[in-house]
Parts: sequence; C-alpha cells; structure tokens
Amino acid sequence: MSFVLSAEQRRNPAALGYVEFVAMIALLMALNAAAIDIYIPALQDIGSALGVTDENKRQFVITAYVLGFGGAQIIYGPLSDRYGRRPVLFGGLAIYLAGAIAAVFVPTFEALLVTRLVQGIGAAATRVIATSVVRDRFGGAQMASVMSLVMMVFMVMPVFAPNIGSVVMAFGTWRELSGFMVVFGLVAMIWAWARLPETLDPTNRRPLRVKPVAEAFGIVLTNRIAFCYTLAMASFFGALFAFIGQAEQIYTGIYVLGPQFTLYFSLVAVFMAGSSFANSRLVARFGIRRLSHGALIGFIVMAALHLALAVFYGGATPFPLFLILFIGMMCFFGFVPTNFNAMAMEPLGRVAGVASSVLGCAQTLGGGLLGALVGYLYDGTLIPLLSGFLVLAVMSLGCVLVAERGRLFGA
Repeated sequence: MSFVLSAEQRRNPAALGYVEFVAMIALLMALNAAAIDIYIPALQDIGSALGVTDENKRQFVITAYVLGFGGAQIIYGPLSDRYGRRPVLFGGLAIYLAGAIAAVFVPTFEALLVTRLVQGIGAAATRVIATSVVRDRFGGAQMASVMSLVMMVFMVMPVFAPNIGSVVMAFGTWRELSGFMVVFGLVAMIWAWARLPETLDPTNRRPLRVKPVAEAFGIVLTNRIAFCYTLAMASFFGALFAFIGQAEQIYTGIYVLGPQFTLYFSLVAVFMAGSSFANSRLVARFGIRRLSHGALIGFIVMAALHLALAVFYGGATPFPLFLILFIGMMCFFGFVPTNFNAMAMEPLGRVAGVASSVLGCAQTLGGGLLGALVGYLYDGTLIPLLSGFLVLAVMSLGCVLVAERGRLFGA
C-alpha cells in the first residue's frame, strides 16, 4: 500500500477516509492526555510507595511529563519537514514506549521522574505530527473544525483516564498503570503504522541545514498573529495544567471526597469535551475570533466571580457551588484552544512542521511551567488556583489584543 498522498488526495479529505483520519489523530493526541490524567488517582500511592513526604512534590509526576512533552517538540518539527511525518512519529513513539516500560520497574521517585520525562520527550512527536498532518490537509475554519473534533476526544480522555486509573489501582498499584500506558502506546503505533499515509508534500520538504531551519523558525517567530496567539495559548494552558496538578489535593483535601473524586473530575471533562464539539459545529457559522475571544472573556469573568466567592467563604466555595462555577469556566475553556491554535497555524502552512513544533513547545512548556508554579502554591484553599486562573487568562487576553492590534471579535 502507498503511504504518500497524491495531490488530489490532499485536496480531497474524503480520499483518506475522514472519520478514520480524525479518529487516528485523536488517538495520538489522547495518548498524551491519558499519560497525564491516568496518574492523578495514583499520586498519593506513589508518594507513599516511594517515600515522598511533601504532598506538593507529588505533582512533579505530572510536571516531569509535561516538561519533556513540551520541550522536545521543538526538535520534531524540523525533522518532520525534512524526513516526513511517519518516520518522526514512529521514532518518537519508540522513545515513549522505552520510558513507559522503564517506569514499571523504577526503584525511586527520582527515577520515576526521569522515566516520565523520557515518556514526554517521545510523546512530543505525536503532538507535532498530529497538528502537522491536519495542517497538511486542511486550513482555516476547516482546520479549526477538524481540530475541535480531535480536541473533543482529547478532552474526553480525562473522563476515562482517572477512572481507569482507579480501577487499576483497585486491583494493583501505580506500576500497573505504567503497564497500561505501554499497551496504549503499542495500539497507537500499530494503527498509525498500518493506516497513516505520509502527508508531507514532497515539494514542501525543507533541508535539515542551519540556514533553512533558522529561516523557518524566523517565519514563525516574526509573524505577529502566530507568535502572539502562541503566547496566548501558553498562558491559557497554564490554567489547565495548574488544575490537573492540584485536582487530587482539591477534591480529596478540601472537599474530602475520597477515591470517588475521579467521577467529579470526569464530569468537568465531559462539559469541556461538549464545548469543544459545539465549537466544531459553530466555528464556521460565527467565526473563529468571535467564538474564541468571547469565550476567553467569559472565562475571565467566571474566574473573577469564583475567586471573589472563594474569598467570601473563607478560602473555598461550598462543593455544589464550586462544581457549578468550575463547569462554567471549563465550558468556556473548550472554545479557546483549538481556535487559537488554528489562527496561529493558518499563516504557516509552508513550514507546518516547524510551526507545529514551535507552537507546541511554547504552549506546552510555557503552560506546564506556569501551571506548575500555580500548583506548587497550593495552600489548602482555592485561592492560589483561582488567582492563577485569573492572572493567566488576563495575560492571554493581553496577547490576543497585541495579535489583533487592539480589536476583538473580528471576522
């Protein structure tokens, strides 16, 4: 079978099988969500088993993966623009599997963090290639629609991953969770190997030399729209990573929910996924900017309201109110990332691989560091998290204003 698309196949998404294409890209993206979220119910067990006395340091299991995942993306873009999407994808998956297998047997917490970093470094290829192949085939609102469907699956994964983690923990330990992620990675690799074609047009291959690569990076970093929306994404993703890192402490520490906290974590993820799906249906009708800019402002308003109420209640709102307000914020969240990503990628089709790696690195590494900072400030109340939400969302809005020269909701 041929893995290289003809020019006609690139113009006609149906030639590849649209549903299978979206499902495969979604699975590659979901691998990363699962690798993060499946460990959430295991953090306390990991701390006890490996002698971690500082509860906030348990979050480093999440942070180590995010840092490897974010930082390594900068490498894969130039490689994929030179050698194609498939070789880079499978090289990255091999690295991920090596780290996942090693994580099953690590003797210390520090060794676990190293294996998590390696997993993130390998899995970074899936993020770069997933975005690159979508950009190879789609543009503008159509790309935003496809990425919304992909992101919907990415956001549904937190519905299942923590509960899968809880089920595994009921019959084993956190080491079995690492074994589960090995199987997940193998499934993704086998499916992509058998079915994913090479989507890079031969005419768009770029030499892997310093000057052409530097020129490609220059194109990305000097484009006002791409650069500013990348920074906006980094700030906004910081809020999500902050919540993921603190989720177990908030649900079990503040609200004393016990192991069933994963059900409430999943409930929030359902609404995030629903808003992402709604975005895929609405973006062509209302426009990328109107939807995403409005949702970002809505998130800021909700975060400010929740913070004020948390202060009023002495540090944490009653749980029913917390859940309602948090679901509201996450509904707004679902309308932002895919649209911002599409706007950042739209001017960069000629260097899609490098663009995807630069954008992914900045968004994930920047968001991971910002989220880790907010997470480490946890003090037994909601105040640090909600303050972080508000500050990061306002920073994101500032970047959008620079990108759009002060004008929001444009066509």
